[in-house]
Amino acid sequence: MPHSPSAAGSIGSAVVALAMVIGLILALAWIAKRMPGLRGGAGSNALRIVGSLALSPRERLVVVAVGETQLVLGVGAAGTRTLHTLSEPLPVAEAAAPSAFAQVLAQHFGKKA
Repeated sequence: MPHSPSAAGSIGSAVVALAMVIGLILALAWIAKRMPGLRGGAGSNALRIVGSLALSPRERLVVVAVGETQLVLGVGAAGTRTLHTLSEPLPVAEAAAPSAFAQVLAQHFGKKA
């Protein structure tokens, strides 16, 4: 026994509505990526991670620069705690030269190494 035309029409309209909702979500995500005010201060040097060290799979030691002040933070499953405020900032490590493999890969994809 074939389905009635009204059942096929309601399934079709539900699929179209679902496609429209998914399209709207993707469009809003695309717009949000391109609006600088929605990134939460990305690109700002007021707050940056200076260094990080994994202590265990769930715990890390992180040095964060907040303006001119550097804080040593313990980050784990229980949350984040300030362990110490550094009296003198850590020296900024110079960027290491890329490996030979990275240089060849960058040349292959046409990027600067």
